[in-house]
Amino acid sequence: MADKQWQPVQMQPRQGVDWMTTPQNVTGIPQGLEYLSALDQIIIKQRIELLEVITGFETKNKYDVLNSVGQQCYFAQEESECCNRICCGPNREYVIHISDNMGQEVMRVRHDFVCCVGCCWCATDSSCGYEVQIEAPVGNIIGYAKQQTSKWKPHFRIFDANRQPLYVIRGPCCSCQSICCTDDISFPVTDLTEQTELGRIFKRWAGCGREFFTDADTFGITFPVDMAVTSKALLFGAVFLVDFLYFEEEDNNNN
Repeated sequence: MADKQWQPVQMQPRQGVDWMTTPQNVTGIPQGLEYLSALDQIIIKQRIELLEVITGFETKNKYDVLNSVGQQCYFAQEESECCNRICCGPNREYVIHISDNMGQEVMRVRHDFVCCVGCCWCATDSSCGYEVQIEAPVGNIIGYAKQQTSKWKPHFRIFDANRQPLYVIRGPCCSCQSICCTDDISFPVTDLTEQTELGRIFKRWAGCGREFFTDADTFGITFPVDMAVTSKALLFGAVFLVDFLYFEEEDNNNN
């Protein structure tokens, strides 16, 4: 990864939001990830940006992260340069800052610009694959999510901090949704044998107006409640890899 230094951010929590209560007496996990210890599902809703709707220019993405009953547990905000967003699209250099309900940054998902990546035929563990680095807390790398070689279907692997593979994520041949096809687009998460499904990443149909005129998508992740918190965090970070690689580009082209 490039050695550009991104500064920690502190975001102001929104007023009038139903916040999830922080679990108590949770030890042995990265500070700030206590919420994940009690969850078996999170929903990630990208906010609609009015400027983007009106002009069609890509703005910095912002996300609300909710539990299964709609309580907010995190929010996330992209940091990137304007020219990169306009010229490089989903391949741009960016960092996603993830903050808790107190506004403190607890996790970071980072993608560095690399020319000529993203082709599913060429992606390997060592080169060409689209990759994000995941930190929790900031500065402490807990692992990576990386695109893998495939003939057609989306294919990713989750790696730990030492780049040892942990999980496999595969997607469908067609990642399109429309008024005639509103089912979730599912990306099952399996063990390395691909025989045992452990959870899934999915994209929900958000409705005609939201889907056709914005790129404000809604994603979800399911996983066992007793899965290691760092593994949950890695899958959380992998959502942004899936979003930028398969849905940012598609929606930007529509715009």
